[in-house]
Parts: sequence; structure tokens; C-alpha cells
Amino acid sequence: MKHKWRFSTVVTVALALNVAACAGAKSPDGAQQSSATTASPTPTPAPVPKEIVAADLAKLRWIEGSWRGTGGGVPTFYERYKFENDSTLVVEGLADETLKTVNDVSRFELKDGHFGYSDGDAGSVAIALDDNVITFAPLGKSKNFYRWQRESENVWKAVLNWTDKNGVPKERVYLMERWPAKK
Repeated sequence: MKHKWRFSTVVTVALALNVAACAGAKSPDGAQQSSATTASPTPTPAPVPKEIVAADLAKLRWIEGSWRGTGGGVPTFYERYKFENDSTLVVEGLADETLKTVNDVSRFELKDGHFGYSDGDAGSVAIALDDNVITFAPLGKSKNFYRWQRESENVWKAVLNWTDKNGVPKERVYLMERWPAKK
């Protein structure tokens, strides 16, 4: 996937933040990111992936369906989440509210007891999973954490966390509502 600054999906935004932090691109808040690393007193420990089996992914079935995303200072976007099988979640970025045209596809896969996403030298891995929340930590060149947090049957939030070039923690929240809305 090419990482341009377009915000069609939550996954694309999360990955764009990761790549921007490493490639000197601008972050969604417009701040210039630097590829230079700043010395820190203690290195950031590698994430500890949660051991997951296929049966555990049943806890994430609430995310299946089509969703309208708002917030975070980006235009409204549409996504579809579906389990392809018991160990693979496919996330489709959709062109508009008709849900007919797929313009981006991401795959979260269970491999060797770990569930996550990989795109070359960047990615994420699940570090926590329960009936209402899954939290991902960065891998490789990725720099941000994100979580999908169930609010109700028809609403969830995607919450992205990263640190800007000045070491200031940042957060962006997207509200995801089932689309079309159930009446």
C-alpha cells in the first residue's frame, strides 16, 4: 500500500502516522515529523504480543459490518470489516456511503499465536483483547498505538496514540457508526 496523506480508512490513518514518523512527512495535525531519532534515557521496550488462538478472535466479531467514520479532523469515511475465516479479519476502505467501491484492503492475520497487520517493514500486533476492546502496538518502523473500543452494538471508537517530534503525546479519536444506520 502506498502511504499518501489520504484519510479513507482508520487503518490507513494509523499506518500513515507510522510511516510519517519515520519518513519526515507531515502528521495529520500538520506538524512536520522528523526521521531523526532523539536520544532518550531508556529505550522503548518492544511490545509484548498477546498470545491469541483462533477461538479468541470470536471476541472481536462485534466489529463485523459496514461503518461510517467521523472525527479526527478528516472527512467522513466508510469501511467494512469482515472475517474471511476464523483467523483473518479483512478491512475494506470504501469510496463512499453506497459501499459499492472498495478503494483499499488491509488484512489482520493470526500467525504463530499473534494477531496483527503487516505492511513491509511497518505493522502492528495485538497486545490486549477482551469482549469490547482490542489494542495494537507498533512493530518495525511503526510508531503509534491504536485500539478499537466497542461502545454499543452500533458504535465503536478507533483511538490512535502517538508521540510528536517534540515528545508530546497525541491522540486522535474516530467515531465509527454502523452504516447504514439501523432503525
